[in-house]
Amino acid sequence: MRCVIVQTMKDRIFLYGAWCVAIIAMLGSLFFSEVMHLPPCILCWYQRICMYPLVLILGVGIYTRDKHIVSYVLPLSILGMGIALYHNLLYYGFIPESLAPCRAGISCTTKLIEWWGFVTIPFLSFVAFGLITTAMFLVLKQSKGNNHA
Repeated sequence: MRCVIVQTMKDRIFLYGAWCVAIIAMLGSLFFSEVMHLPPCILCWYQRICMYPLVLILGVGIYTRDKHIVSYVLPLSILGMGIALYHNLLYYGFIPESLAPCRAGISCTTKLIEWWGFVTIPFLSFVAFGLITTAMFLVLKQSKGNNHA
């Protein structure tokens, strides 16, 4: 069963917010790798694979007022959030480094940046995916409220 969303003004605000988060996350990851020359680990690549298409999917979905946009965005945002959660647990030592998928190249636990003692690249990714996922659930909740009204 597909979720059908009739986009109200409130829905569009959540969708635009999610799109802005996806754009900022994509540009941020490109800044880290291309400008700061920080090499991405394998988990960072997987998160990019989930995030980058969201920029296009959300942009086109907003432009065309696609009624199924949440169905396209949620699988990628939830998967990306799961990978980011695993990356954070690995990064902060809750999961042993022996379970890291990084066998060649940079380790998934290498501390490349750490602002204010807790803001790291995996943390930023988790927050971005969390915001996008939350926005999609808010759109879904809003549309269910509109359908029952």
